[in-house]
Amino acid sequence: MTTRWTTVVPGTGAVLVAALALAGCGVLPAEPEPLPTPTATVEAPVREDRHTPPRPDVPVVWPLTGVPTDRVADRPAISVKVENSAAARPQRGLNDADIVWEQLVEGGITRFVATYHSRLPDAVEPVRSVRPMDPAIVAPLGGVLAFSGGQAAFIAAVQRYGTQTLINDDGDPGFVRDPSRPVPHNVIGDVRTFAVQADGGRTSPPPPQFTYARTRGDGTATARGTRARTVDVRFSPAQRTVWTWDAAARRYLRSEGTVPSVAADGARHRARNVVVLETEVFLTSFRDPAGARVPEHRLGGRSGRGTLLSGGRAVPVRWSKKDHRSPVVLRTKDGTEALLEPGTTWIELVPRGSGSWTVG
Repeated sequence: MTTRWTTVVPGTGAVLVAALALAGCGVLPAEPEPLPTPTATVEAPVREDRHTPPRPDVPVVWPLTGVPTDRVADRPAISVKVENSAAARPQRGLNDADIVWEQLVEGGITRFVATYHSRLPDAVEPVRSVRPMDPAIVAPLGGVLAFSGGQAAFIAAVQRYGTQTLINDDGDPGFVRDPSRPVPHNVIGDVRTFAVQADGGRTSPPPPQFTYARTRGDGTATARGTRARTVDVRFSPAQRTVWTWDAAARRYLRSEGTVPSVAADGARHRARNVVVLETEVFLTSFRDPAGARVPEHRLGGRSGRGTLLSGGRAVPVRWSKKDHRSPVVLRTKDGTEALLEPGTTWIELVPRGSGSWTVG
């Protein structure tokens, strides 16, 4: 507070002349009036909120799910490569993931990239090898990718785009073999052990990969979409993935064709959001041990059509990904960014031309 003192002083020159004149005439001047008491001018406090609305409270949420929390753990995202052949089922740990990507690999089957941050399970199984599209999937997270092994060019690409690798074949901690399963479908990964090996260059916590509604029920598909009980995704003649809306659970439940997709503990694989993206797929010059050419989804610097399903409803979207290090952006037909429901998300990468999906 600043205080200014203001003193009011009468015109002293005129008073002095008048006094001298009166003295010469033998008349004494009247007593001068007392000076007024000084007054203080006080600046009123400024209220910044008088003409502006109050700032809204921004809730604390897990960055990879949008789910509210009291505190976000200061740790990076840990992604794990998980097999999905018939011999790999039932898997462990997929229901603990914040985000799961399903991708086409050689032989027409699929594999997953499961990313963990809000929950860290001590068992993800079976862990398998890296593929050429994985760098574009995990690079935006700035975290860690754990896998069993892979071709040198694929591993180098993951590292080149800034992701730390933890590899079973290199003897990194956190991998063990499950004696009840045959090789190579028996590698177990401990996500907690992976997390403590993250180096100082990791992004902690990870940046959001999608934009989520603040309140459940306000997601774009839920609020503006059409009813969608199922989405039937066909990757190839060998792989069909079906998601069915369960109103009681408020989630989509996954099936391998007509067979329920379940974890080792019997729980159905489930998601709050299902994102289906059409991608260009080409065959690389690399081959797997059986001699089949390894396919790759083109993601970085690409865009395409897709569908977002949440809350039992679906809305068409356009997806884009500026480069390998940028996340996927989903927009509706009017150009606004699509909001996902707070919760887990599964992304289905469907080959353009040879794959398809039907919403029913």
